[in-house]
Amino acid sequence: MIRKSLFFISVVLLCLGVGLPTGAAEESVKTAIADNPEVQNAVSAWLEWVEYQLAINGVPGASVAIVHDQELIVARGIGMANPQTEMAAAPDTIYSICSISKLFSSISLMQQYEQGKLRLDDPVSEHLDWFNLEDVHPNDHPTTIRGLLTHSSGLPRESDYPYWSDPNFIFPTREEIRLRLADQQSLYPASRYFQYSNLAMTLVGEIVAERSGTEFGSYVEKNILGPLGMSSTFTEIPKEHAGGRLALGYSARNRDGLRDVMPLFQARGIRPAAGFASTVEDLARFASWQFRLLSSGETELLKASTLREMQRVHWVDPNWRTTWGLGFSVRRAEDKTRVGHGGACPGYYSQFLLEPKSKLGAIVLSNAMGAETGFYAEQAIELVGPAVKAAQNSDKKPIERDPDLDRYVGIYHSSWGESAILRWKNGLADMGLRTRNPKRAITRLEKIGEHTFRRVRDDDDSPGEVFVFEVDDEGAVTRVKQHSNWAVKVR
Repeated sequence: MIRKSLFFISVVLLCLGVGLPTGAAEESVKTAIADNPEVQNAVSAWLEWVEYQLAINGVPGASVAIVHDQELIVARGIGMANPQTEMAAAPDTIYSICSISKLFSSISLMQQYEQGKLRLDDPVSEHLDWFNLEDVHPNDHPTTIRGLLTHSSGLPRESDYPYWSDPNFIFPTREEIRLRLADQQSLYPASRYFQYSNLAMTLVGEIVAERSGTEFGSYVEKNILGPLGMSSTFTEIPKEHAGGRLALGYSARNRDGLRDVMPLFQARGIRPAAGFASTVEDLARFASWQFRLLSSGETELLKASTLREMQRVHWVDPNWRTTWGLGFSVRRAEDKTRVGHGGACPGYYSQFLLEPKSKLGAIVLSNAMGAETGFYAEQAIELVGPAVKAAQNSDKKPIERDPDLDRYVGIYHSSWGESAILRWKNGLADMGLRTRNPKRAITRLEKIGEHTFRRVRDDDDSPGEVFVFEVDDEGAVTRVKQHSNWAVKVR
């Protein structure tokens, strides 16, 4: 039922300015990147690929978005937010975003930094007088705020409670975390190794509350979510939306390929590290704010220089493979820098990924553990990025699309899997949907006769094998043939 339901998609294509004043939004629509045919082709290719990947991996549902600067290029729901009630996933579906929460905690702390209430190299104990975790490396550097943000503090990964394995996922309260802290020890000397730590980022939230004099969740709502118009983002899982907008979470697949429904959880004391919930639409606003701030060089919630500092490398592990900023994951993808954060919580996997130089972002939220949300977001930028760059070239003449080619577009099935026939440039393209690299899997097709196309080679544009489409008496396409072997059009 779940796999069948993945073919039912709730679609909202939003071509608008995100978080802009009205006049600027209207100007954005006039020159919308999303209206460019090449961008539309690339987005369609990515969406078809993601839908298939979710289906074959048994992911009940997901919501995805791609944003460029102040424009939301696409926001879409795929599959079921709640298969039990047959509620389709949508752009406004709410998911736990788990560790993406760390970005909001980090920004909150940097607001305190800008106000002169702390320094990054302050020992944590200067701001939390109850921080009494045993330092078994007393001759090394103390645990600092910078160490918390870069996961180089030497602290253990978690507070000493079994919240990730307890069948009901009971997270500790703030008081319980403090109570157990004295029984915990540093794992490594500070500033020695990268050690991802939910405990460290929980302490970041505690420092924000201490220095601001405001309850942590209320602080984030007042100083980040409210100003950015993120009304569908919550600092804890919104139980009031369970059975409605809040997606029903599922476990990882077992050996039989099935998933179990997961209980609704609250991160409680671990909230600054893993407790938030949001939608792809709201996270697109969050992305656009960052692009806007970096471009303006001014101040909007943060100074542009502060955000830029957060998104550069502050930590390089001794293995030279792991790099981190101030709260942000920071890494290189060929010659591009990408920043953001992923999330994994009971019932949900998520990814928030930005490429600051190109002002391109991808957001993937799912209601299944083990879903490859980070991989899907990466492929969005790889596939759509070149099309967005080309669309920004105002001297380039828009592609003239032959509407008659639309009849061939669709999903084709054979025993070997599925492929998609897509609009591409001024013609068509074929893409096998099982591919792990959709950008490289796209094969251009050039029309050479009635219902007949040839593959165009990538190296020198030479013609390759022939694709012949079969049609019924009413002119509807039914199959495509290569070398006398066929695939049936199923959608």
